[in-house]
Parts: sequence; C-alpha cells; structure tokens
Amino acid sequence: MEYSPKKIQEVFNQNDFHLKKKFGQNFIIDENIINNIVDKSEINKDTLVIEIGPGAGSLTYKLAKQAKQVLCYEIDTTLKEILDHNLKDCPNVNIVFQDFLQANVHQELQKYSYNSLFVVANLPYYITTPIITKIIEEEIPVDKIVVMVQKEVGNRLKATPGTKDYNSLTVYLNCYFSIRKLMDVSRNVFIPKPNVDSIIVEFTRKKEPISVKNTQLFFQLIRDSFSQKRKNLRNNLKNYPLEPIEQVLQKYGLDLNVRAESLSLEIFLEIANSLEDSL
Repeated sequence: MEYSPKKIQEVFNQNDFHLKKKFGQNFIIDENIINNIVDKSEINKDTLVIEIGPGAGSLTYKLAKQAKQVLCYEIDTTLKEILDHNLKDCPNVNIVFQDFLQANVHQELQKYSYNSLFVVANLPYYITTPIITKIIEEEIPVDKIVVMVQKEVGNRLKATPGTKDYNSLTVYLNCYFSIRKLMDVSRNVFIPKPNVDSIIVEFTRKKEPISVKNTQLFFQLIRDSFSQKRKNLRNNLKNYPLEPIEQVLQKYGLDLNVRAESLSLEIFLEIANSLEDSL
C-alpha cells in the first residue's frame, strides 16, 4: 500500500468517497507513524487485534502482517470498496460494518482462537471515552489497548495525582489498567489535518483486580469527590459521614481541605472501604 496524501486522495476520488465530519474521520498518511504504532503494540502471531475505525486500512494492513487475526469495526459503510481493495492481500482481516458502541463484541469473539487480545486504533476523538468505558463495563477480555487520541484527552487518561489533568476518569481507568504515553503525533500526519495534535497511549491490563468491598460506593465516591473540582473534599463529600474519611486522610498527612486531584487510587480505595465498614 502507498501512504502519500496524493495516493490516498486518488483512491478517494476513484471511489467517490468523501470524508465525513460526523464520524470524526482523520486518516493517517505517515507510514513511519503507522509502523511505530504496530511496533510499540508488541503484537505477535498469537494476538487477535480489534481495530475500531480502520478508515482506509493503512494501519489495518500493517496490523495484519504482525497479528494472528484483525477484527475491525467500521461505522461508515461507504468505505467498503476502499477497504476491500486495500486489504485484498490480508485474508486474516474481518471487517464488521457496525458501530462498535452498539456491537455485541463477546458474540463476535467466540469465532476466534487467540492467546492475547489487543485493541489498536486511531480513535475518533469524540468517542474515545465511551469506547474505553464499553471495554471495561462489558468486561471485554482485552489484555492491552494502544490508541491514538487527541493530546488533551490523552493527557487526562494518563494523568497522575496532583496534576491539573487528573480527574475521576483517570482514577476509574487506573482501577483496571496501567497507563502510559508511548509517543507524540503531529497533526500534520493526518488527512484532513485536525486542529490538534495527538498522542499514542497504552493501557495494560492489571493482573490483580482492585480490592474494594463495595464497587458501587467506590465509583460514586470518585464521581462525588471530583464533582466540583475547585472545591475540597469537605464540600464535595458533605453528604457522606466525614469522620471515617478524615481518619484515612490523617494517615497520609492530609485533611478534609484537600482536593480530590491530590488523592491516589489507593487512598480512594481505602476511603471507600472505610465508609463501607462504617455503614
């Protein structure tokens, strides 16, 4: 496959394809970036890869050369002819023309045999969080996620306690994955060129599940703690029994005047378990 903007535009013209803003379509045109994504994903011949939004198939083609099989979800059915042409040499690729968010992924996975399951994708910016949330909530048995996302979104996903980007989503994701940035990506490697730069973020499944006595209470505590980010825990958690919360905070040299962004996942877990014990 060729990756020049001119070649891709020619393919679009030949198939009378027009990019659709409603699907957040920004296609990668830099082969070096594509190779980097595949290399850093550490895919092997025992890996089933789920790609969400294959676009014109540039990343898909490279994934297929490294993985056992590639399962793609593409919402835009007008890409079918382009994908069929670009991936004609990739018999291990299966494309499901369906919105990933509406798909029964577990049912589809029953058709495959594999040792590890990865999600590798250039995600549409506007549905990054819903996609990752679906993977967690539906318990799709993903071992690793490697995704290219808008830089601002990526910074929140990989944020650490005490930073401005740290929020309730960060804590939630850290319950299940170890998260790190792999590389920066310029806006200039896409067609059309977006208004923002991107980063590639890796989520590696944690081997040990979180140790929490009441999951519902724990996640509600996180949401409430960050409900008004500029306010401290005393204000955001005023409807909770404050004494057990304060006792946990004092162990770490903190008090109820602290803001949620200063607390690690471990502290939130300890507070939630303490609240459960006090009920």
